[in-house]
This record gives sequence, C-alpha cells and structure tokens, in this order.
Amino acid sequence: MTSTAGTSAPHVPSYVEQLAGYLERQRWFSGKGRRFTVEHVQRLPWLPSAADAADSHVRIELVTVRFADGSVDTYQFPTAYLIDPDPDLGHAYVGTLHDEELGDVSSYDAVHVKPATEALLRGFLEHWQDDGLAFCVLPDTELPTDAVGSLMTAEQSNTSVAYGDDAILKLFRRIGDGHNPDIEIHNALTRDGCEHVAPLLGWLEGRWSDGEGEPHQADLAMLQVFLRTAADGWSLALASVRDLFVEEDLHPDEVGGDFAAESERLGEATALVHVELARSFSTDSLGAEAVGEIVDGMRARLDRALAEVPELAEFEAGLRRRFDSVAAGSVPVPVQRVHGDLHLGQTLRTVKNWKLIDFEGEPVKSLAERVKLDSPLRDVAGMIRSYAYAAGSGLLGFGSTAQLTYRAEEWTARNQQAFLDGYSAASGAELDPADPLLLAYEADKAVYEAVYEARNRPTWLPIPLRAIGRIAAGD
Repeated sequence: MTSTAGTSAPHVPSYVEQLAGYLERQRWFSGKGRRFTVEHVQRLPWLPSAADAADSHVRIELVTVRFADGSVDTYQFPTAYLIDPDPDLGHAYVGTLHDEELGDVSSYDAVHVKPATEALLRGFLEHWQDDGLAFCVLPDTELPTDAVGSLMTAEQSNTSVAYGDDAILKLFRRIGDGHNPDIEIHNALTRDGCEHVAPLLGWLEGRWSDGEGEPHQADLAMLQVFLRTAADGWSLALASVRDLFVEEDLHPDEVGGDFAAESERLGEATALVHVELARSFSTDSLGAEAVGEIVDGMRARLDRALAEVPELAEFEAGLRRRFDSVAAGSVPVPVQRVHGDLHLGQTLRTVKNWKLIDFEGEPVKSLAERVKLDSPLRDVAGMIRSYAYAAGSGLLGFGSTAQLTYRAEEWTARNQQAFLDGYSAASGAELDPADPLLLAYEADKAVYEAVYEARNRPTWLPIPLRAIGRIAAGD
C-alpha cells in the first residue's frame, strides 16, 4: 500500500485563473510579462442569437485585471458559452464553469466562434438595445445581412471581424471610460463626406458597474466599410525598398518601384484629413508655457527611456539640446485633433486614393491624453519616422552593407520630402523639415521606438538609434 501522508491533491485552476491564463497569451493583452490577477468579471446581457444556434450563447464580458504595482485595466472579452465542447476550437478555449442559467458550459473567445460573430452583426441589423448594451447605426446605412464573420489576424491591440466584402467590425480590447476617439472622429468625418477615411456604419456602447459598484460607460466596437482590396502603406513601402535593394546600383528614382509619387499623394491625404478635423472639432493655439509642458513630457519620457535603454546614453546631451530648442522657439503653436499614432501601417491605398485608419491614438495613453489637442506636426513626425523604419527593416533583411545603407538613406530622404511636399501643397502651409518642433516630435517618437524595440525586438533597436543619432547630432 502506498502512503499518501504529506501529499496534497493537484491544484484545479478556477475559471478566473483559466481566464487569466488565456488573457496573457493574447497579442492584444498589454500586461504580458507583468504579474496580475483577474479582479472582477462583469457580464453584459445575452446577445440575440439565431434559432439554429440554440447550443451557443454569447455575451460581452468586461474583465478587470489588477497588476502587482496596483494599476488596473479593463478588457472587453466577448464570450461564447457552448453546451458541448468543440474540439475544433481548442485555440479559443478559455475554461469550464457552471452558469446559473445554462448549467455546466465551456467558455470560448467569441471572435473565433461563427454563431457568435453572427450574433454581433445581428445586433446592428436589429438596432438591438438592452440594459447595459446599445448597438448604434448611422442613418441611411446599408448593412450586410447574410455575411459570415471572418476573424482578421493582423492586429495587435484590438480584434477585427470582417463580414464579407462589405463591413468590418473592430472590437476594442483595452477599454477606457468615455467615447472612443476612433468612433468619434470617423463619425464626424463620415458625416462630412471626407474621402480619406473608410465610412463609419455604426458602433457599440456599453454600460456596467465594476466590482466596487462604480458605474462605467465606454464604446466597445465600431463597424465601418471594409476596404478589402486596399493595400496597406507599410507593405507597399517595403516592396519599394526591396525593389531598390535588388537593383542596388540604381538610385530610388531610377527603380520601377519608386514610391515617391505615392508618398506625395499620402502627404496630401494627411493634410486634407487634418483640415477636416480642424473644421469638425475645436482648435486652439499654445503659448510658451503650454509648449514648455509638451517639451517637459518629452524630457520625462527620455528620462524613463535612459533607465531602460543604456544605448541612448551617448545621445542624451544632443536630444536635450533638441528639446531645449523648442522651448526657445516661436509661439503660438496651432493645435487641433490629430490622428495621434500615424505611420504607414495606419494607411490604406485604394484604387481611388489613400485612406487613414485607426484614429484611436496610442493605445498605451489614457483617453484624456488621446483626445487632447495637439500639433499636426506629431502626425507628420510619425510618418517621417515610418519611412525610416521601412528602409531600416529592409536593411535587416538584406544586410547593412555600405552600399545598401546609402541607398536606404536616399530612399528615406526622397520619400520623406515627397510626403512633406504633398502635405505642404494641400494644407497651404510650407513644412520645414528643420522645424525645431517637428524634429522634437520626431526625436520623441524615436525614443519611444527604442524602448519598444528593446523590450520586444532587440535586433531592431539599431533602426531608432540611427535616427536618434542623426537628430541628436543636428544633422
């Protein structure tokens, strides 16, 4: 007989523990690598389901997680409960639990479950509302009626489901109270007939209480026209870089994949969107004190970055001089609503023109920070950095020989200038690439990139460091 004295039964994880384990494996969960616990799960009403989906029940859940440092995030988690487990959905399986209404069920991430994606679309078709949930649709909007939801795989901070060739639903994963700027801006620009965004069709609002009974309200998702045949700007730029590197001995304007004309058109589109944003929302101008506060934020981010990325130390003095030059620069500085996180990956080229997408702003920032008025130069700086990133990533693939590095710098300068030319022509304001504020925004963005790469892709760190070195040296 084998003695069991001193042994204990194996730990059986609770559903909350299973949910935490699923969260930390997802690309959109921003707490990876940090210790956290699931503090509260608030379940919203059941969504309307089709008659042939009686064995599938769908609802949106708001999951509050608390990190070891005391900070708290809330994530949207559309959940499908299946009476019988589905072996084909193992990748989306969360755990098992006993529901008071359904009994013993298996829980799945609903975006992977076909009847669940159909239930989300049905909510818009029926303009469905219940306590805590409201599907809103713009007037005179045509919605797909029989399209099957297809999960998109490219996103990181959110999750999108395409419905045929007509519509795409973006589910915001990390939720903050208030109206999401992506919906707010698309709503205004769609109503104004702006041609450089994909029209908004509708959105989903949620209301709930947290574990302490405090009320919350937030936008949970947006439905818009799906530009299925469009190509994203990042992929097009990379193709142009590859064409150049294959030729190697030719200048960018001599290669068939020259991208400068498209960069100029993209600059025009960006300027026209900024013009529309200035018309649709409030504008202001900043005096010396307010500009100083912007610069103080840049200095503070540099301080934090220096502690995390030792390679920045040799550029510290030059970066601080760059920031100081803004504080002594001219005012006032015009500010308005901007994109806030603009780069080539946030653009789409259709057969007609360029479109800007994802006006949510930087996901790591609070809602108050993302809707704050800012200089359009922040978006311009983001695009300037993105061209350098495209060229730098190409060098990683081909090898940073002296010849290819020279060609990469040529390609970057040519496309940056083309973008600035297009922007200047459409906005009526001549952009100076040596503008101290523009260079400061560019430096601030590059510092942010250095921290990101050091954390996630150390082999990519030379890309932002190269730009930081140029900016710090005043080149």
